[in-house]
Amino acid sequence: MTSLERPQVRPPAAWSFPDPVDTTLRNGIPLSVFHRPGQHVASVQVVIRLPATLEPADREGLATIVSRTMDEGTRSHTADEFAGLLDGSGIALAASQTLLGLTVQLEVATGALRPALELALECLSEPAFPEEEVSRHVAQRLSDIERELADPGSRAALEWIDAYYDPTARASRPVAGRTATVRAIDAAACRDFHAAHVTADGARVLVAGDLDAAEVHAAVDATLGTWSTTGTGSAGSGVLDLPRAGGDRVVFVHRPGSVQTQVQLGWGGPSRRVDGGWAPYPVLAYLVGGSPGARIDRVLREDKGYTYGFGAGFRPRGASGTFVAGGSVRGDVTAPAVELLWEVLDGVADGFTQEELRSGVDYVGMTAPGRYATADAVADEAAALALDGLDTGFVTDYLRDLRGLTADDLAQAWARWGRQPRTLVLVGDAEAHADAVRALGRSDVTVV
Repeated sequence: MTSLERPQVRPPAAWSFPDPVDTTLRNGIPLSVFHRPGQHVASVQVVIRLPATLEPADREGLATIVSRTMDEGTRSHTADEFAGLLDGSGIALAASQTLLGLTVQLEVATGALRPALELALECLSEPAFPEEEVSRHVAQRLSDIERELADPGSRAALEWIDAYYDPTARASRPVAGRTATVRAIDAAACRDFHAAHVTADGARVLVAGDLDAAEVHAAVDATLGTWSTTGTGSAGSGVLDLPRAGGDRVVFVHRPGSVQTQVQLGWGGPSRRVDGGWAPYPVLAYLVGGSPGARIDRVLREDKGYTYGFGAGFRPRGASGTFVAGGSVRGDVTAPAVELLWEVLDGVADGFTQEELRSGVDYVGMTAPGRYATADAVADEAAALALDGLDTGFVTDYLRDLRGLTADDLAQAWARWGRQPRTLVLVGDAEAHADAVRALGRSDVTVV
């Protein structure tokens, strides 16, 4: 019998984000095409740098309503006709607004790219904003607000941004608006805002799929390349994101009889342009709260059984960012769970072992090819970076830097961001548990 030598397992080769073919349309819009062999459903993203500070203060959420109603009828087609054209060609079209800008997304078979682009141009350049459709979406958003206030996780997130950010900052309020501001939105306001701000100025088009770059350029140039670059203009007001001054703060949202308490604890974090590079932060997030074996879950879930699971991570946003940890715990252990969470996060300053470093680096680096295996994942990442003023070389660079990370690098990155003033929001039975949280001595407790 012949014995075979056992093969040696070697580390995988370095992986890079797919390189785009970059060109410029006739109207000046940059176009990036990512060739993804075998991906016969193309993903198209039209990204417009449109910060939420451009909205009128008394109509916050206007950009969100505009994004949701641009395809609800145009000057050329009624809402039903437009929907029929999308369905007839198997085109999925959606649009959304974030704090930084507006994105129109298309998913379509590669063979139907041209008609999809024609419909995208139609909703971008000539939306009709019918009164009945705008009113319907306003009513739907008002219903969403009620649901968000009723859901503990959503309520904790809303209270957290209100408590963390300065009241003058747009980030302190929901991007999609509050009840009073959404109720003030009508079709005329949508038309005016669209005419002023939804133009090719500051736009970028990203296409991923099994497509020839030259053919894509021709199709996009013949459609979105004819889109006007001129708006009527209007200046925004206010600041995008600015933390409140002061120290730690705790807010307890009272829900009588609640058997669980939703917890959200966070503080300021880095932007993607942080000195020293972005590479340490995905690894830190994974080790602290990004996996079932992370430090928070090892204590609160596995050791104590207080929770089904917590999540934590860094959230870069333009010029700044945050670190947030969140999850729900049994109501009867609200105070000890908060104390343990605080202690776990304090303990991160003690550093990481080589085993932790290797597991975090391997997870972030080796799962990247899988995370970006599909055309839509590639286009989504490219769009998120474009809104932040970056290209996809950012991903390649930080994945390369991962390989050289040391435990000291992680410790230094955490030391820079890990002990800023903390904002803690709890949603649960304040009458039953607020005094115990107050007794921890972390901060005064404000009951909402």
